[in-house]
Amino acid sequence: MTWSNWAGNVTAEPARVLEPRSVGEVATAVVDAADRGEHVRVAGAGHSFTPLVATDGTLLRLDRLSGLVSVDEARRRVRVRGGTPLHVLNLLLDGLGLALPNLGDIDRQSIAGAIATGTHGTGVRHQGIAAAVTGLTLVLADGSVVSVDDSHDHELFRAATVGLGAFGVVAEVELQCVPAFRLRAFETPGRLDEVLDGYEKLVAENDHVDFHWFPHTDRVLLKRNSRVTDDYPGRPQPRWRERLDEEILSNTVFGWLNRAAAVQPSIVPRLNQVSARVLGSKEYVDTSWWVFCSPRRVRFRESEYAVPRASLPAVVGELRVWVDTHDARLPFPVEVRSTGADDVWLSTAYERENAYVAVHQYHRMDDGGVFAAFEAIVREHDGRPHWGKLHTLGADDLARLYPRFGDVQRVRERVDPGGRFGNTHVAHLLGA
Repeated sequence: MTWSNWAGNVTAEPARVLEPRSVGEVATAVVDAADRGEHVRVAGAGHSFTPLVATDGTLLRLDRLSGLVSVDEARRRVRVRGGTPLHVLNLLLDGLGLALPNLGDIDRQSIAGAIATGTHGTGVRHQGIAAAVTGLTLVLADGSVVSVDDSHDHELFRAATVGLGAFGVVAEVELQCVPAFRLRAFETPGRLDEVLDGYEKLVAENDHVDFHWFPHTDRVLLKRNSRVTDDYPGRPQPRWRERLDEEILSNTVFGWLNRAAAVQPSIVPRLNQVSARVLGSKEYVDTSWWVFCSPRRVRFRESEYAVPRASLPAVVGELRVWVDTHDARLPFPVEVRSTGADDVWLSTAYERENAYVAVHQYHRMDDGGVFAAFEAIVREHDGRPHWGKLHTLGADDLARLYPRFGDVQRVRERVDPGGRFGNTHVAHLLGA
């Protein structure tokens, strides 16, 4: 069969596709692949834009390895199977009175895929999803099953949490949760220069800040989400307004605009002016994951880099100059977020507070050189690429950006000396 990712820009023809239903079936599949001399890669929801999953060997789909394994109520920890989608996990946690501390804006990924690629969310006093991981159950290259955490093979735990699928199959994930909470969401239009000038104040005063700049304009949509107490009087937005904004405007109408842009790229600046004005101000209060996550049905390709937060104005400024002086047409907004530092070896936030800048392009349009130009800009600012999004950096570049990169390679050599969980892209990233 032919496997394709969500965006359609990566395809592969694996020799076989298996859907294990237990950790034991995962182990059997890995041993059988070794007997045939095949590599093994694992597919989640396919939301990565890089060829991390591509293989001509055995492709494991973990869709059937989903659901809750156990709950430690006293410590607010849960153990879930690796194939559990985030939108299912959020509901499971909500039923337990729990939540993840932070989430990205898409919830279609599996939990194993989300942490493997460093899915992060936003909030300078908060961290990405991987920072909430307190333990992993892995199936290693020899078929053995190990449980790792800070007390049991600490190095493998730190390497495999954001592990690109290169250390073993993540069969189970233990997560540190927090009590379920609500967010006050406040969305307003703004001007790019004003938002950048006041960015440090914005992130200091709000728990989660996210803004979308519409290229070819000076307009942004600014999202400020802050945690509120149980007795806070705010209310969810009416479902008709939610449907209007999230389904009709942000998906249906936005899809029409992008299809029009693909036919006639010259209209993109005018379309972006319209898009920026249609999404006006609103304020509401709702469950955390309901506010964090939005449906994304218009397909795109994306490159995202983490840069030191102090570099944000320079990076966005240079990108703006490039867009204004080149013929590329970008109907998708550029998204900007920030997170605090963590201690996960291959996390983009390892020992560094970051701003994240993400450039998107509609999947039916040529990028016009913007991805290469963006990468050249962030290279000058120690940019670390999101592992699931478009970039060209290899092991030599990454070794300069990640202080524990040598330890990552050493641990990988220990647990998978033959590169069973590799492919061409993984070899490019981590070295052969």
